[in-house]
Amino acid sequence: MTENTNQTRRNLLKLGSIAVAMIPMAALAAKNDAMRTAMKYKDTPEADKQCSGCMHFVPGKTPNDPGGCKLFPGDTEVSSKGFCTAWAKKP
Repeated sequence: MTENTNQTRRNLLKLGSIAVAMIPMAALAAKNDAMRTAMKYKDTPEADKQCSGCMHFVPGKTPNDPGGCKLFPGDTEVSSKGFCTAWAKKP
């Protein structure tokens, strides 16, 4: 009976450690889809309004690389030519 209990406990610990290890991987893969949907984000500009002219936009390494947005934490795939309803002109 003790051997069976130990084996069950080992299996539980293995599964728990695998689940904990997967959390950061899931967080890295996320693009903050919920926030993008709420802000009606799209990869195309709206008239003369685009992310590169917004005060919330964080540029990528080069002008052609995707950047980030202060409103989408952890999201590094924001197009400089994109647009959302939170757009605010840079001062």
